[in-house]
Amino acid sequence: MKLSNNIKTVFLAVLTTMATLLGVKAYNKWTGEVNFKTAEEQSRDGMVSFANLPAGKPGDFTFAAEASAPSVVHIKAITTRQFSRRSNSIFEQFFGFEEMQPRQQNQESSGSGVIISDDGYIVTNNHVIEGTSSLEVITFNKKSYTAKVIGNDPSTDIAVIKIEAKDLPAITFGNSDEVRIGEWVLAVGNPFNLESTVTAGIISAIGRNINILGRSQQRNPFSREENAAPTASPIESFIQTDAAVNPGNSGGALVNLNGHLIGINTAIASPNGSYAGYAFAVPSGIVKKVSSDLIKYGDVQRGYVGIEPIELTNKNAKDLNVKLEQGIYVNNVPDNGAAKAAGVKKGDVI
Repeated sequence: MKLSNNIKTVFLAVLTTMATLLGVKAYNKWTGEVNFKTAEEQSRDGMVSFANLPAGKPGDFTFAAEASAPSVVHIKAITTRQFSRRSNSIFEQFFGFEEMQPRQQNQESSGSGVIISDDGYIVTNNHVIEGTSSLEVITFNKKSYTAKVIGNDPSTDIAVIKIEAKDLPAITFGNSDEVRIGEWVLAVGNPFNLESTVTAGIISAIGRNINILGRSQQRNPFSREENAAPTASPIESFIQTDAAVNPGNSGGALVNLNGHLIGINTAIASPNGSYAGYAFAVPSGIVKKVSSDLIKYGDVQRGYVGIEPIELTNKNAKDLNVKLEQGIYVNNVPDNGAAKAAGVKKGDVI
């Protein structure tokens, strides 16, 4: 019995769709592209609505916690350090000199990471994995994996590692450009080795530059968990929050009330290394760009305008002899840059 024309049409449509999906997946794998889950792709069925809550009343955080916690992993990093120790052998005592003997010592540190693809790519902080000799990843369901470093970017303090696993609960990326001051957020991570810990707070500020990536922690009241070296071209535009973040939270997720990733928790404002009121996260927009480049190219592809900018205020405008009090003052134009080729000159105001 021959199939009707309608059934044939439906059958061909299904085959075409399947072939297209398989082709896209194969192309992404061949080119090294990562198929990030974004907020637009996720069904909103079952999401909690906060639109009708009275102003100032905190919402129910259970949906966001349940949606994001399985995507956050615990990272245990082993660092091998070399040192020398004086020997106390009879030989040395007899001849009256000491021999310096090389020794190795393993130190373990703890951090967090966020699963960004179902085939095992995980984003974390560069200072969590920097200088490590081995990495262990423990997932939400208590499974343990050995991880390898795919790439790192000290300029944003972001790194990507990978475990060999499939069908992992990848987090959904939110749009960090749309976050608002006063918005409720959750910090998910593993402070003090307390796995899968969730804390709540609000966004206190956006676009923060705390100068932590460009100078040593010893001269800065803002701290990460390790005293990493300064970077040459730091990029800082942190989301500031008052959700409690402590040692071990580094590399963990900052999520909105839909459970979407809006930042990677990176630093805290503290005089003693522990939480003292404010924490800072790398926005998810930067995280997505950096992590995808590290996976695809092995380093981050950046474009430079080619100017040394100074943000104008009513105070420095007088010093710079500029009539405008808003905008960017071009303090320098390096040779062989795009700005110089376009005719931008020192002293211009943009």
